[in-house]
Amino acid sequence: MTVQRDIEGQLVQHFAPSFLDVANESHMHSVPENSETHFKVVLVSNRFDGLRKVARHQQVYAALASQLEGPVHALALHAYTPAEWRTRQQAAPASPQCHGGSKAEGK
Repeated sequence: MTVQRDIEGQLVQHFAPSFLDVANESHMHSVPENSETHFKVVLVSNRFDGLRKVARHQQVYAALASQLEGPVHALALHAYTPAEWRTRQQAAPASPQCHGGSKAEGK
């Protein structure tokens, strides 16, 4: 099982999302080819009703604890209620380009 599929499975199990998009953005960073270290998650769930952004993120971090302790280095997280998602016209912010240094720069 890939890290991406594992993340998807955990989020489906914990949040029963009405929309879920897990994108591997590792290729945008200074990591080896075919890495699974940087992800963008757009998660829409009724379970976020009445919760502030920090509480939503804490719930997702708890659900993905094993992935965040291991292979996942970075997680761009966008967590919405269904009503917020409709208001946003079903669009999440675009990810910025990586400004991190290349592994070759330190040599």
